[in-house]
Amino acid sequence: MPSLSFSAPTSVDEAVKILAGAPGLAKVLAGGTDLLVQLRSGRMKPEVIVDTKRIPGMIGIREEADQFVIGASTPGAVVFEHKALTQAWPGIVEGLDLIGSEQIQGRASLAGNLCNASPAADSVPALIAARATCVIAGPSGKREAPVESIVTGPGRTSLAKGEFIVEFHLPKPKPHQCDAYLRFIPRTEMDIAVVGCAVNVTLDGNGTCTDARVVLGAVAPTQVVAEEAGAALIGHKLDNDTLSKLDAAAGRACKPINDKRGTIEYRIKIAGVLARRAAAIAFERAAKR
Repeated sequence: MPSLSFSAPTSVDEAVKILAGAPGLAKVLAGGTDLLVQLRSGRMKPEVIVDTKRIPGMIGIREEADQFVIGASTPGAVVFEHKALTQAWPGIVEGLDLIGSEQIQGRASLAGNLCNASPAADSVPALIAARATCVIAGPSGKREAPVESIVTGPGRTSLAKGEFIVEFHLPKPKPHQCDAYLRFIPRTEMDIAVVGCAVNVTLDGNGTCTDARVVLGAVAPTQVVAEEAGAALIGHKLDNDTLSKLDAAAGRACKPINDKRGTIEYRIKIAGVLARRAAAIAFERAAKR
């Protein structure tokens, strides 16, 4: 029976040293809601597990002049209680709130959901749409990278040996900027997204879009920044013609697969529908700011 080493370091440097020195597969325990299930099922067989929750700053949210800083191991339940963040980015909170039950949300973290590297991760599209970045610690020190650069494929990330995410930097919204996240699932709750869509828009005083980002989930090996879909919104109000162009552009950004939850054609259709609906919510929210 293979041995399993468990460590709970109290500093970033200590965690990096353990991860970098692991002889085989090493995994970070941020929340554990994915990792523990994979361990029980035998899908994941690491030799080293490093629990980062005892490291100062890994749990908690602080507000700075131009951004929110979210510790990588901060559970969803803590995020929901932060009034300033939930008011600033309701779409990010909507995505995080869709991860499992209340019990799961007491443990599940943004870093865990991201580094599990599922194309259907609910908290990731809105983070990308908001242009969030993450601070990564490793043997060479710390570096900052956009969230969209982390996942490279199902179950795979760009993190090198010894690296782990320490915190997220989430810029504060500009005037008349807001977001929304929607997903489609076969059941009413606690299911994996067939398609997810985050829309982030900035409007001028007349309600015309000056900046937009549309991000899709569960329609490709990684989350997709639908550049053409975002461009379809810029310079326009949300009229029928703009919505039609958004719908078509979102569909063209998809590279889905057929599986038991949906066909390629179905996912492409749903992506356009969700993009329309999420854009309408984001526009409405932004106009009120």
